[in-house]
Amino acid sequence: MGDKIKIAISPAIQLGGSLFTPEQLVKIGEIIGPDSKVEMTPFKQLYAEVSIEQRDQIKNELEDHGLEINPAGFVTKSLIACNFCRGAEEAGLETAKNLNQAISGIDTPTPLKIGYAGCALGTSEPLIKDIGVVKMRDKFDIYVGGESKGLKTSFATLLSSGLTEDQLIPFVTAIIDYYKNHAKGKEKFSKFVNRMTLENLKSMTLERG
Repeated sequence: MGDKIKIAISPAIQLGGSLFTPEQLVKIGEIIGPDSKVEMTPFKQLYAEVSIEQRDQIKNELEDHGLEINPAGFVTKSLIACNFCRGAEEAGLETAKNLNQAISGIDTPTPLKIGYAGCALGTSEPLIKDIGVVKMRDKFDIYVGGESKGLKTSFATLLSSGLTEDQLIPFVTAIIDYYKNHAKGKEKFSKFVNRMTLENLKSMTLERG
């Protein structure tokens, strides 16, 4: 049935974490069809292989059931968020939703993982993500350069602390833009951070802010 393409399917960011409803899982199977391949990824997304000709129709139908659809591959993944165990307001649920909308699906030199934690418990493991956002009371700390793959897992390093909610999205998108414009080929983000140094990244974000 023609060429295939992968799409990334995510549930909405919500209290309790990345939760698909039983109805959504049934609808995914019905909409993409019994012959499609579905892969569970470490990004809390499902990758589904669909016909290029049917992609837009499938995307619209899945979105009608409350699902988020983004490109697969070398893009910023949907926000990997915590379970918001401290409640929507204290953990910043609406902030996380807005951040997810701003960063999901941006073309990047390599797949980019961004984690969000609503408190210092860090249940979404933001410190082993490329970019980690941790809410500390009513402010946000940003970490960069975490690496979860391989035998040499490394923790992200604090880049900035005490950001306000209004500063958060411009700050994170500035980091992504800088990576896109200055990475060498398919340079991993953690290697990019080490090459550019935290000092240069701090200067760049101060200029952009």
